[in-house]
Amino acid sequence: MPLTDYLVILMFLSFVGLIMTGIPIAYCLAGTGMIFAFVGYLSDQYLGTVTGLDYNFIGIIVSRIYVTMTNWVLIALPLFIFMGLMLVDRSGIAENLMKSLQELFGRVRGGLAVTVTLIGVILAACTGIVGASVVLLGLLSLPIMLKQGYSKELSLGTIAAAATLGILIPPSVMLVVMADQLALSVGDLFMGAVFPGLMLSAMYVVYLLIYCYLRPKAAPLPAERVHISLRTILAVLKNIIPPAILIVAVLGSIFFGIATVTEASGVGVLGSFILALMNRKISFAGFKEVLYNTYNITAYVLGILIGATFFALVLRGLGGDRLIERILGGMPFGSYGVIIFVVFCIFFLGFFLDWIEISLIVLPLVAPVVPKLGLGIPGFGVLDNPSLVWFAVLIAVTLQTSFLTPPVGFSLFYLKGVAPPEVTLSHIYRGVIPFIVLQVICVILVLLWPQLVTWLPAVTYR
Repeated sequence: MPLTDYLVILMFLSFVGLIMTGIPIAYCLAGTGMIFAFVGYLSDQYLGTVTGLDYNFIGIIVSRIYVTMTNWVLIALPLFIFMGLMLVDRSGIAENLMKSLQELFGRVRGGLAVTVTLIGVILAACTGIVGASVVLLGLLSLPIMLKQGYSKELSLGTIAAAATLGILIPPSVMLVVMADQLALSVGDLFMGAVFPGLMLSAMYVVYLLIYCYLRPKAAPLPAERVHISLRTILAVLKNIIPPAILIVAVLGSIFFGIATVTEASGVGVLGSFILALMNRKISFAGFKEVLYNTYNITAYVLGILIGATFFALVLRGLGGDRLIERILGGMPFGSYGVIIFVVFCIFFLGFFLDWIEISLIVLPLVAPVVPKLGLGIPGFGVLDNPSLVWFAVLIAVTLQTSFLTPPVGFSLFYLKGVAPPEVTLSHIYRGVIPFIVLQVICVILVLLWPQLVTWLPAVTYR
């Protein structure tokens, strides 16, 4: 094995070791990249190893970082983040929906859990920000569910799972990052993720209804039975129509080619601000807070993006992409066996890494192998690279589990932070297990039927 392969392996191990020290992930990525760029340069100078890490390569790294930060598509990131924070924190949509949907499903056993799931779907289609959705749903619904007698595990699992739908259902920040890294159309990934996202949401609802029917003590009906009236239905429509219009304006303009993703994100920002004004939930101090949080989250994502760009370029300069291609190509599993192996590895990495690191480091290294496997993914004569679109959405569904799997499941810690003292992490862990199983089933379905991903973008562009 050549020296460059050893350097690649050592680079991965060094990165993992630095993460364990608690150093911010952006510094781990950039620092590891700098160190091994220097090591590669010295090995060329004194050992005669041809790594290509010379002064010209360093210039390429600087140029690539500059190109990344001037990418027009990435402007959609802070705009979607602002839109999500404004809708979740300041518009009052979730509070109004919680009240009206609770009345609508009050006569159904498990209706409160179904209500939380439906609100999670609506928030996902409006925001794409998981952390804010977890906190909001936890503050709004957890006290009500516990007061009504719902079991802690059912309540916590439902809230955590419903809030994570925002990372898959468009407009998803993760899909924007993936499209940028894989040079794919954001619109293709948005449309490709619609059916898997809605399918997973439906699986949540069906599971909750069946579970609550079989175990009525875990989800007792309210003491006062609410009678559904025309007023209740009108209240639900009144609270659903405004966010529905915003969803259609943002996603519809992208799907039908009226606007680019960046332009549509600007429409979303304006729409979220108007909704907040309509509900009289915004003030100058609140607006400043949303701006500050937007800057904070955007800086976090872009800091990791810069570090990951540096890390990935050095890794490729050392031959990391060729090493991974040789390893995957030499496996005796067949084409789909290789895909299953990659999905399993990413699922395992999700226990320890966030979706950002996996999307920026691992995905660009393994994705180039996918078109060469000859999978025969149907593009219906329209999609240019259907196998890569399908693979990206498949990984997106897989990465959704990373929010619920310990020890680095961020949704679990967000939820613990807003839960009452009597709620422990063990309650949360037990509560999310059924939903992780449902997510794995969804991954299997997308793996078996690629048309769930490729059909909608193909039909839309036909």
